[in-house]
Amino acid sequence: MRVKTGKGDISLITLIAIWSVSAVTSLPGLAISPILGDMNNIFPKASDLEIQMLTSLPSLLIIPFVVVAGRLTTGQNRLSLLYTGLAIFTICGVACLLAKSMTALIVISCILGIGAGIIIPLSTGLVVDYFTDSYRVRQLGYSSAINNLTLVAATALTGYVADINWHLSFLVYLLPGVSLILCLLLRRESPAPEPQQSDQYKQSSINYRHLIVLTVFYFVITYATLVITFDTAFLFEKYHIKQELAGVSISLFFLAIMLPGLFINKIIRATRSYTNALCCLCLSIGLALLSVSKSPAVLIFGIIITGLGYGVMQPLIYDKAAIIAPPQQATRALSIVMAANYIAIILCPFMIDFARKIVHSNSETFGFSLNAIVTIILAIVAFVGRQNFVLGLDSSYYSDK
Repeated sequence: MRVKTGKGDISLITLIAIWSVSAVTSLPGLAISPILGDMNNIFPKASDLEIQMLTSLPSLLIIPFVVVAGRLTTGQNRLSLLYTGLAIFTICGVACLLAKSMTALIVISCILGIGAGIIIPLSTGLVVDYFTDSYRVRQLGYSSAINNLTLVAATALTGYVADINWHLSFLVYLLPGVSLILCLLLRRESPAPEPQQSDQYKQSSINYRHLIVLTVFYFVITYATLVITFDTAFLFEKYHIKQELAGVSISLFFLAIMLPGLFINKIIRATRSYTNALCCLCLSIGLALLSVSKSPAVLIFGIIITGLGYGVMQPLIYDKAAIIAPPQQATRALSIVMAANYIAIILCPFMIDFARKIVHSNSETFGFSLNAIVTIILAIVAFVGRQNFVLGLDSSYYSDK
């Protein structure tokens, strides 16, 4: 079976290899999440700072290595770099299974963050290399969907096996080994050259003005939606809603982010230049519902529509990052944009806490209210600027081809 790319076709196994890289980028930090509450029992001598380091240091290391990997991919060493990142990730997964001390876990997790940082820009860079035009947009949607579906499935798996033995949570870190085996096949089928009429060839170098705006836009929408993952449990506790439902709601959030990726081209053909404005409006409505309602059904609805809005915008941002650079520098541009995601993960709690202190609010709904305001302002800006490259979509995205 052959799969069309917009510049020829590739084999199904090549496509599966590309998808497998998208799957593993959601894994860093995942294995530790179901056992965080038990870490003090597992390692009685571990301090709270050490436990915090276990979750924060890998993300901190991902950021610089995402950018470094993007820089290095401007040469001819993309596959070697990918194999290196996947190998580091897999070896760290094995090491985590054998680790017996908190110090060992911290060191291994940091090295794992380096491997993940190398892989992350290549996950979308491979899509950009092999696909073009609407085919690339569709595959970026699939890539986002696979990433979030893996996150949901792996979270459920790690939570289940952690009850058997905490070491087993790290089994999910062996998935990059499968991806490494599949990606060895990529040497057999190199990507076809980008068509000369491609938008990428209109760029002699990275358009840093567009890149900066794209990065800021991605940071803001990521920051705004992250409040769901950080604060939903506290909100449900306030309203005396079962905590199990909070976990289900966060899973539904990632499933909602996944869903638009499967139909991304149909969605943008329906919403056209208003796509980002409508998606930001979805974010605002969803977050507003979370800030005012006490009904579990309404809260879950708000979480879902927030995820749907974000799920449409994410692959479009990645596609635009590729368009504003010549083919050989597309992954580098992507790496800068993707770094914004991890910066937002680290800064989100601090930004909300800082704003909370300014207005002297202790309400569990504060973060949702604040980000509802941020996203409604962003929706208005996106509506007014719908002819702008970053905030809108031109006809090349939704015209019949």
